[in-house]
Amino acid sequence: QVQLVESGGGLVQAGDSQRLSCTASGRTTSRYAMGWFRQAPGKEREFVARITWSGGNTFYGDSVKGRFTISRDNAKNTMYLQMNSLKPEDTAVYYCAVKTVLGAPWGYWGQGTQVTVSS
Repeated sequence: QVQLVESGGGLVQAGDSQRLSCTASGRTTSRYAMGWFRQAPGKEREFVARITWSGGNTFYGDSVKGRFTISRDNAKNTMYLQMNSLKPEDTAVYYCAVKTVLGAPWGYWGQGTQVTVSS
């Protein structure tokens, strides 16, 4: 089992920056990649970014490319999402997730943290 706890959400204004954190505990060695997803009211869950835990390879969704940066601190078992140039359409609940092996589904999820961007 892997437990995930997100933090760092809140209310910001358009154009501001914000950083989210996701700390993993439990079977932290069973982790191929970690990722961020988001879900706005009335919309489907959207992929934001992911990072492989060993190599640090990153991949971003088109809507955040160039504005968001995903990173991780292996020693702290923590993943980050630096969000710059925030837009009202970035408003959503942000979830972190873990994929234990290549090709597996995202099997573990955090409880989510709300990000609200006012115009």
